[in-house]
Amino acid sequence: MANIQETIAKQFPEVEFAQGETLELNVPDAKWHDVAAALKNDFGFDNLRALIGMDWGEELGIVCYLVNSKTYEMIRVKVVADGRENPFLHSVTDLFTVAGIYEREVFDFFGIKFIGNPDMRHLFLRNDWVGYPFRKDYDTNPTLNPVRLDHEETEDTTVEYVEGADGKIHKEERVIFAPEDFVVNIGPQHPATHGVLRLRTAVDGEEIKKIDLYLGYIHRGIEKLCEGLTYPQTIHFTDRLDYLGALMNSHCLCMCIEKALQVEVPRRAQVIRCIMDELMRLNSHLLAMGTFCMDLGATTMLFYALRERETILDIFEKTTGARMTFNYNVIGGVRQELADDFVSDVKKLLEIMPKAIKEYNQVFTGNVIAKNRMEGVGVLTPEAAVAYNVTGPAGRSAGWNYDVRRAQPYGIYPELEFDVVTCTEGDSMARFKARITEMEQSCRIIAQLIDNIPEGEICAKVPKVIKLPEGHWFQEVETGKGAFGCYIESTGTTSPWRMKFNSPCFCLAGVVDHLCRGQKIADLITIGGTLDYIVPDIDR
Repeated sequence: MANIQETIAKQFPEVEFAQGETLELNVPDAKWHDVAAALKNDFGFDNLRALIGMDWGEELGIVCYLVNSKTYEMIRVKVVADGRENPFLHSVTDLFTVAGIYEREVFDFFGIKFIGNPDMRHLFLRNDWVGYPFRKDYDTNPTLNPVRLDHEETEDTTVEYVEGADGKIHKEERVIFAPEDFVVNIGPQHPATHGVLRLRTAVDGEEIKKIDLYLGYIHRGIEKLCEGLTYPQTIHFTDRLDYLGALMNSHCLCMCIEKALQVEVPRRAQVIRCIMDELMRLNSHLLAMGTFCMDLGATTMLFYALRERETILDIFEKTTGARMTFNYNVIGGVRQELADDFVSDVKKLLEIMPKAIKEYNQVFTGNVIAKNRMEGVGVLTPEAAVAYNVTGPAGRSAGWNYDVRRAQPYGIYPELEFDVVTCTEGDSMARFKARITEMEQSCRIIAQLIDNIPEGEICAKVPKVIKLPEGHWFQEVETGKGAFGCYIESTGTTSPWRMKFNSPCFCLAGVVDHLCRGQKIADLITIGGTLDYIVPDIDR
């Protein structure tokens, strides 16, 4: 990191440096694109992990986290826009493909326009929405944005802000769909989109030419709501993002807060959290596998998968009292002790899983119809996985060997033996097989811990009134869908100034157009199912 600071400082003397959790750069917008290019090309920071819109009161801007896809090093970059009335920043879409949707999200909620982004439309909000909801001065008067019963006007064009040689910015129109394009809606009311997700799809016969993504149908403004709550009150929201990764999501938020408070979590609580996370991963992969097979017409596989999933939900229910939204992780540990028969129930699950996985492969994986539908369909290269920030099984099955449990170790994972499951094919079959193999690794992790749960406290002592010191923190965990991140910026009060949940499913949805071009309409269902995005995690 010292070498990076020294080199960047020589090339860009305007850049300011600080050392926090990682190296931090404060970059003027005029130099942002050049600095980003240097970080990517000279130092290998080729993965844009997060791009977070910010309103600091006097200033608007963004906070970015960049990752080196090979060494897993991470750096933080802060860029401030000029003014609040008509703020602009330079886009890095040409460097990091995923920046396209990240920047549109920031425009949606903060009103920052990105020079050079070829699509500056709303992404989550209606195109007739008034104001920018995540700004601190946003007018919440309901008459400005009443509940509308009519559908927004569909746009076939967008705008790009272009900077001329004289430094002046002008707006140019860009075409999304031409008049001769035959465009159909897939979703938002379609069972195979796995939620209210709308895909405007241009087709030539059965072949997909382009997909335009429409999000926000169930957006709940969770990040904005968190700004008015205390830190303990924010935790239950994480169960309602990816509800198949509920325990891992809340684990992430709790670790981020614990990091800020410098709270040491008791060993017993750490082991319990790890077991619960891996049970949650099994739960997520089983439902992903079962519903995907049903989408392809293999309904029998759904019932095979639900059989083991119900066993896992029974285990959760005995300890937490719930089967979906658990609210089990708390700041400092876990909420309550394990059920009396937790250990024996988990051991029974570990006994049946090898046989069950063998059945899954016999029933579906080797099926000739399944092979025809999946092999060679929706191929993702490792370079594209990095560019689109596709993490989790989808990224690893493309050959990008990135798992947060190894790359940015947390909890007790550094002590455990397990393999990071990677493939090289990058197609739908590889993504399906990766999840099955990951279930075997989750069982392997649980088996190492289930007889070694130590005695002791399940929660550290924390203040009754929790105030984080002034500062910012970023924490990630590995969920069943990929790298889930939580960013907190605090001004020293009992509520976060900004709380951002960095969703893996947002990026998975963002790569659908790339994977589906040139494929058949039926392949869209295959590709979407193996990506395993879930809409509540996107529409935060």
